[in-house]
Amino acid sequence: MSEDGQAADFADWGPRGTAGVSFAAALSFEDVEVRLGGRTVLDRFSLALTPGEIVCLLGESGSGKSTILRAAAGIQPIHSGVIRINNQVVSGSGVHAAPDRRGVGLMFQDFALFPHLTLLGNVMFGLKRLGRKAALAQARQALRRVGLGDREADYPHMLSGGQQQRLALARSIAPRPGILMLDEPFSSLDARMRESVRNETLAVLRETNATTIIVTHDPEEAMLLGDRVALLRHGRIAQIDTAAEIYRTPIDLNAARFFSPLGEIAATVRSGVAATPLGAVPAPGYAEGTRVVVAIRPVGVLEMAKSGGGVPGRIVSKRDAIGIDLCEVQVDGLDRPLELRQRSDPHFVPGNDVFLMLNPNRVLVFRAD
Repeated sequence: MSEDGQAADFADWGPRGTAGVSFAAALSFEDVEVRLGGRTVLDRFSLALTPGEIVCLLGESGSGKSTILRAAAGIQPIHSGVIRINNQVVSGSGVHAAPDRRGVGLMFQDFALFPHLTLLGNVMFGLKRLGRKAALAQARQALRRVGLGDREADYPHMLSGGQQQRLALARSIAPRPGILMLDEPFSSLDARMRESVRNETLAVLRETNATTIIVTHDPEEAMLLGDRVALLRHGRIAQIDTAAEIYRTPIDLNAARFFSPLGEIAATVRSGVAATPLGAVPAPGYAEGTRVVVAIRPVGVLEMAKSGGGVPGRIVSKRDAIGIDLCEVQVDGLDRPLELRQRSDPHFVPGNDVFLMLNPNRVLVFRAD
């Protein structure tokens, strides 16, 4: 990308509060099943969104995330179950409302822009039900909000990747849909742009007040954007809750692994605790003799010091990640070093002997498989 293109990606978006407000709709999936190529992609999938809520769908490839969006938008028929918008059945037995009758805006991962249409033409494409004057007004309002108001006569190929993402967003919000579906909206952006574009996109979504589902494979992104986060597994929701709660109390070890790297220590419960080389960890609810996995996240569980109490260890590697130290610390009795993330400190270097203090309230304990 040219320097001009890079600068354009970071150009100001339009004033906040000018995106245009939608009439948010309720959306529910009830035991929805979708089969593709002989494989069950959605398996009795159920989810209910309240008007104006943002839910992030998080999961591995093939877990059914994008299929959920396509089914809600009416692009993908369902084989059983019911999808309702404002308590009205739009997909179900003998019912399949046309996509343009659902009030659902869909922003594809590849943006799906029309190369032969100008930016204004792209945004007006979904406004055919309006008169030309009203369509022009809403399209121009959406373009201004994403900072492309002065480019309406240009074509998509003249835009940078970040600007194309903005155009796709403008096109999806211009009709003021009650429901918005965003499929991996930031996956094509580099790390420099992703944070700023993500923040502005969230501001736009809040302004429109549309009920929104965002598909992502990035746990941090899901936690930053969603009022709730739904973790999908094999076409069903394994866990759904607020970002803080799902991070703090993941339903199982696989869910915990999805949200962050873990140091995993095998242990056996004795008298309500699991003994580890880092110290005793409370294990309430586990019977005597139960084999468990004690999971240590890199942040907030272990505190590292050069002296004092705690369990002795040795720094075996250290990487600087812009103000954050990524340290690996070997502790006697553990097969692998523990990963720690902490504020950068030049006094900690590989080869240092250190002491680790465990916060047992931040440790996760799961039954061993």
